[in-house]
Amino acid sequence: MSRQTTDPAIDLLCELVRRPSVTPDDAGCQDVLAQRLGALGFRCETLTFNDVTNLWARRGDAGPVLCFAGHTDVVPPGNEDEWNTPPFEPTVRGDLLYGRGSADMKSGLAAMIVALEEFLAQHSDHAGSLALLITSDEEGRARDGTLKVVETLADRGEHIDWCVLGEPSSQRRLGDIVRIGRRGSLSGILTVRGVQGHVAYPQLADNPIRRFAPVLADLHEVAWDEGNEFFPPTSFQVVDVRAGAGAPNVTPDELTARFNFRYSTEWTHESLKEKVHAIFDGHDIDYELRWHLSGEPFLTKPGKLINAVRWAVTEHTGGTPELSTGGGTSDGRFISPAGADVVELGPVNASIHKIDEHVKIGDVVALTGMYRRIMELMLL
Repeated sequence: MSRQTTDPAIDLLCELVRRPSVTPDDAGCQDVLAQRLGALGFRCETLTFNDVTNLWARRGDAGPVLCFAGHTDVVPPGNEDEWNTPPFEPTVRGDLLYGRGSADMKSGLAAMIVALEEFLAQHSDHAGSLALLITSDEEGRARDGTLKVVETLADRGEHIDWCVLGEPSSQRRLGDIVRIGRRGSLSGILTVRGVQGHVAYPQLADNPIRRFAPVLADLHEVAWDEGNEFFPPTSFQVVDVRAGAGAPNVTPDELTARFNFRYSTEWTHESLKEKVHAIFDGHDIDYELRWHLSGEPFLTKPGKLINAVRWAVTEHTGGTPELSTGGGTSDGRFISPAGADVVELGPVNASIHKIDEHVKIGDVVALTGMYRRIMELMLL
C-alpha cells in the first residue's frame, strides 16, 4: 500500500508518480516542481512547443551555470493487469517503491529538488547560478523538448556550463556507472526497387532481395572502427527487412529495410553516410536511402564536473564509479553541443520501461545527498 514517508524526496517522488504523465503529457508535474523552485528564488518559465511542456528555472544571473536536467514524461504502463500494483499509485513494499516513472526518472527529479532545498538552506550566497531544464518530450519524438529549450536559450545568450542529468545510469548498484557521453545514433531507411515476376522465370524479373543480399553482406563485414579510449566500437544493426508480393510464386518489386548505427567519435554522420553510399554504389542496385539522425556522439572529458561527481559518489557509496559512454541516447545529445560539460547520474536502470518499475528508497535518499554534494563542490 502507498504511504507517507519521513523523507521529503520520497514524498515528492510519490506525488510525481501519481500523475500519469505519459509522453508528451506532463500531467502537472512541472507545476509541482515550479512551485517548490519558486519558493527557493528560482525564476520559472514554461516553454511550450506544440504539445510539449518544458520548464526552465534559474536562480542567479552570474556564471558559471550548473544545471540539473531531466524529464517528467514516462512510457505507457502497458497492460495494467500485469502490474502487481497500480502503475500510477506509488506503492512501498519493503525497501522498494513501485510505480511507472519511479526509476525513469521521477526519482532523479525528486532528488534534485530536495537537494536544492537542502543546499540553498545552507548556501544561499553560492557562486554562479543554478538552473533546471525539465521536459515532457524525452520518451517521445524529442523534437519539441530539450532541443527547443537549448535553442531558445542560445537565441537569448544564455549558456549552460555544467549539466547533471538524472537519467537512471546505474547498472547493479547506485553510482556504479556514470555516463560521461553517449554514442551517436544514425538510422538508414532503405528502398530497393526491382521488377515483379514469376519465380519460374527469374530472367524476366529483377528480384530486389537478390540485389540487396550482397550489399547487406558487405555492410556486415566492415570493421567500422575499434572504438577509442572513451567509446566502444561502432555498431551496425539491421532492425527491419520487408519484401514479398503476397504469393509464393511471385518475386517482389520492392524491398524496404531499416538499419541503425550506434557510432563513436571516430565518425561523423556525414562520413558514415558517405561510407554506406560508397558500398551501395559498388553494386548493381536501384536504391533510395533516406537518413534520420537522432544525435551525434558527445563526450565530457575529465575535469571539474567529472571530479565532483566521482567524489560525491565515492563519499556516499564507498566505491569509485565507472565512467561510461554506453547505453542508448539521452537529452545530453542536445545540451552538450551548446558547449556544456554533461554527465548522467541516476538510479539503477534494471526495471525501467518494465512492468512493476521500481526504485530503492535508500537509493533516492543517497542520490539526493550526491546531488547536494556536487553543488557544494562546484559552487562553493
